[in-house]
Amino acid sequence: MKAEKIGRAVGIGLRVAGRMAGERMAASAQAAGTAQNPVAEIARQTQLAREDAKHAAGQMAGQATRGVARGVGGFLRPFGRVGGIVMLEVTGLFFLIFVPVFVSRGIWPIRMQYAHGPEHMKFLAYVGLTALFLYLGVSSFWRARKR
Repeated sequence: MKAEKIGRAVGIGLRVAGRMAGERMAASAQAAGTAQNPVAEIARQTQLAREDAKHAAGQMAGQATRGVARGVGGFLRPFGRVGGIVMLEVTGLFFLIFVPVFVSRGIWPIRMQYAHGPEHMKFLAYVGLTALFLYLGVSSFWRARKR
């Protein structure tokens, strides 16, 4: 067993034991204090009431925050859908802009060397890039249409 695993296990055990001992000491001190001092009991009850009030206020704030978030989310949901469609169309247009560039600057000037010319590999690279960008552009518009 590694030393760090042993240390981790011992550390966890010590923390749990310390927490349990602290709780027992607090409980015994509280029981001894309430029996002897009624003023301390009233102060403790007042403190508990304050903590309960804080907890209730926190819960109300959490509910209000969740309500506002749901309302804003419901209001923005259609805009998110439309924004996604527009983003897909812009992306598709961006990809499709490169297709005529690859065709006019790369494929067309060396079209006669597609099979055995010295520019054969360059021609195949341009064809591959053209096919890739054409696929990406068309698929982006297709996804926008499906939404």
